[in-house]
Amino acid sequence: MSGTATAGGVPVASPTSDASMKVGGHSSSWPWFLAMGIALVIVGTLAIGASLITTLATVFAFGILLLIGAATQLIGALRARHWSGFFIELLTGVFYLIIGLLMLGHPIGAAAGLTLMIAAFLLVGGTFRIAVALSERFESWPWVALSGGVSIMLGVFIWRQWPVSGLWVIGLFVGIEMIFSGWSWIMLGMCARKLQCKVCA
Repeated sequence: MSGTATAGGVPVASPTSDASMKVGGHSSSWPWFLAMGIALVIVGTLAIGASLITTLATVFAFGILLLIGAATQLIGALRARHWSGFFIELLTGVFYLIIGLLMLGHPIGAAAGLTLMIAAFLLVGGTFRIAVALSERFESWPWVALSGGVSIMLGVFIWRQWPVSGLWVIGLFVGIEMIFSGWSWIMLGMCARKLQCKVCA
């Protein structure tokens, strides 16, 4: 039986066959997967080309989400004002509200602050990965150390370009993420199309 193995006379499906069955269940939807992937790649490329607009749009969207979260927190706190955690919920809602209003009122400053946080995250994360790779020396540790070095270089580059980097870094990262996500959907659509062709053959 193809795609299966036996253990003690009992057929056991291999991980590859399980994955094929999961994709095959959506094989008829491959045009949608392919179209969505192509659209994401195109939009991601445009986002990188207009990184300033993408950055500001991302900051605005994040600010709106914070305002929605603030409204939810404040309503929940007011409806449970006798609860022992009332003040924590209230302060959290006020904090979300202030940050959301600041992001909407000063999007460029907010983008610069977020970019500095990204640079710090890359520097700390890269240093941590290198330290763990060098101390543990597990299998494929050089690749982990290399990825840590790349993160540190990116963090230093962003930090040295700051605050100008705040105008394009977020948009660049959003565009790259959309392109990679789009290619994953394209690969999924092509895989589903191949499975549908095998079923129809």
